[in-house]
Amino acid sequence: MALAASLALLAGCALPRGAAVQSEILKQADKDNPSFQVVEVTRANMPLIAAWPQTGSVLENRWLATATGAEQSVIQAGDLVDIRIWDSQENSLLTNAAEKSTVLPNVQVGADGAIFLPYVDEVFIRGMTPASARKRIQEKLEAIVPTAQVQVSLTEGRGNAIEMVSGVAKPGSYPMPSRNYKIFGLIADAGGVSPTLKNPLVRLIRQGSTYEITARTMMEDGRYNTLLMPGDSVIIEEDYRTFTGIGASSRQTLVTFPKDDINALEALSLIGGLYDVRADPTGVMVLREYTPKQLSSSANRPNMQQVVFTFDMTTADGLFAARQFQIYPDDVVLATESPLAGLQTLLSIINSGVTTTQRTAAAANAF
Repeated sequence: MALAASLALLAGCALPRGAAVQSEILKQADKDNPSFQVVEVTRANMPLIAAWPQTGSVLENRWLATATGAEQSVIQAGDLVDIRIWDSQENSLLTNAAEKSTVLPNVQVGADGAIFLPYVDEVFIRGMTPASARKRIQEKLEAIVPTAQVQVSLTEGRGNAIEMVSGVAKPGSYPMPSRNYKIFGLIADAGGVSPTLKNPLVRLIRQGSTYEITARTMMEDGRYNTLLMPGDSVIIEEDYRTFTGIGASSRQTLVTFPKDDINALEALSLIGGLYDVRADPTGVMVLREYTPKQLSSSANRPNMQQVVFTFDMTTADGLFAARQFQIYPDDVVLATESPLAGLQTLLSIINSGVTTTQRTAAAANAF
């Protein structure tokens, strides 16, 4: 009687589930006017799918190759120079009898690239090395102090520095020690990339243009050790690209890309794999949305904005295809629930009800 009552009760209600069943999703595609496209992914059609447009937040994938600069600093507007002038002549215009030299400290290079010197007026030194500036100043002084000798020392201003904005132990403004200052050196001087960032991205902003690359890719290849320029800004931040894992998987979460590219098999691993009790290995899906401009009636592009890619993980063909299929930012990886999971839940509930009835009957017989 208890078993019959349990079956009658369960027949009139829906059992709770953790994920959709594959047939429930795909039946929408069989309608006369489906709202999405279904594509079964196999090794045979993977080359065609791989040629479809990329979706989601796309890395700029532009980065400047390395180069070699001068080992000396170059004077820029806003820099400060200390100028010491020696003159051994009596009654010198620039020195006195007690001291044969005079110092002009903290002379700022103006926006026009010039500094002012007494008796000489303006001297243009922007773009010169300190050694070249010393020769230029001494040449200008020869007309009034023929025997003068000049020494120039440079203190670089912000216009001759790199802004290390974030993602390192010591962010701040870093003066360029030479024109051969490269990004590896800057990151090292700033204390290295923060270890808490997941797949950190390095972004270089130069004169209104932005270049970005993952730190992993940059560090693996010396060709990406970009030569820095005055005024550059460098930002290091966590990869902003994510995908969502839902359904009958061990983890249902928003996942940050751990490297430049990940495939469908890796995505399943990142969400903890299929939940072996409830998941349907023949019904793994990737839900993706394209823009209207990316659509076409030809096979070379999707023909609907919303596309459901399906994988059968019980076959070698499906596994190899999943390894070739690239996950894009904002994709949804869905592990559908096995139809047998509902039956297992039903049997579990019935078994629990029968056990409870047996225990009740045994307790009654004890009195």
